[in-house]
Amino acid sequence: MDNIPAVRTSVSRRRLLAGAAGVAAAGAFGGALAAPGPASAASDGHGLRIVRHENYGRLQYYRFATDAIEWDPAVNVLLPDGYHTSGKRYPVLYLLHGGDSDFREFHMHHNIINLTAGRELIVVMPDASTGWYSNPVSSFAGPRNWETFHMAQLLPWIDSNFRTFAEYNGRAVAGFSMGGFGALKYTAKYYGHFCSVSSHSGPASLRRDFGLVVHWANATSAVKDLGGGTVYGAPLWDEARVSADNPIQRIESYRHKRIFLVAGTSPDPVNWFDTVNENQVLAGQREFRAALGRAGIPHEWREEPGGHFFRQHIFAQDLNGMLARLRRAG
Repeated sequence: MDNIPAVRTSVSRRRLLAGAAGVAAAGAFGGALAAPGPASAASDGHGLRIVRHENYGRLQYYRFATDAIEWDPAVNVLLPDGYHTSGKRYPVLYLLHGGDSDFREFHMHHNIINLTAGRELIVVMPDASTGWYSNPVSSFAGPRNWETFHMAQLLPWIDSNFRTFAEYNGRAVAGFSMGGFGALKYTAKYYGHFCSVSSHSGPASLRRDFGLVVHWANATSAVKDLGGGTVYGAPLWDEARVSADNPIQRIESYRHKRIFLVAGTSPDPVNWFDTVNENQVLAGQREFRAALGRAGIPHEWREEPGGHFFRQHIFAQDLNGMLARLRRAG
């Protein structure tokens, strides 16, 4: 499987494009992709309605209508080998993409199908646009409540429709870049939801260097997701919201969890921007690690040569640690 439908949509044409993408995909794969799937009814009680489901074996593609998001966000659900015949329940990894990307990132670019082959784990990869895994202070492009979509709607939908362990020891969360921040944020704010958190080149300190990461979140969300609105408010921030989302200010919320952090240490000879980006990530993760150490909270970390990119070999190591911490399938 080399592809998944190119279903990223614009606001004004979201339904039309979603339908067109599904037709194109059916032609490319020879038809009959919309196999029966979970929650095929109009609404399932979690505020989600399936508008598209396509079955690629282990990889299940869903597109939802939700009042939380103006356009219809998509999710890839990667099932373990033998899921349909085993009768087992499985732990779940929520895997969060970086900015200026979408739900296909790990499938299209990071080999997630092969990396998880033989692993008894469900992997959920949702859309988040460049919304910083937040309900924004302001949006001029319709609702963009990504935190509500992920935590109040998608997570209970997954537990209702797949054989999961709907408990603390049954869930991990990880992400790259903006998604690494999202993983740290969700772990702290929703303490009882995830027993393992992994941040691959994700910011862990929002206020350092005069709030550089907050400014970056505001600028990128304004351009890429919110039509000029911002995640944290501009020119004045919603200070309480920044503090609630800032990993370095939530250290006690990481106690009794598995914590895994990765950052690059070397300049990227090709991409100057990625070098600057990863330098800020590295400094913030070191600050975060020092705070964890002072609090006596165990954590794992890696510093690797190179700039701001997803390191598949480190993720493979991370998967071993997640599965050792999570409840075993059975």
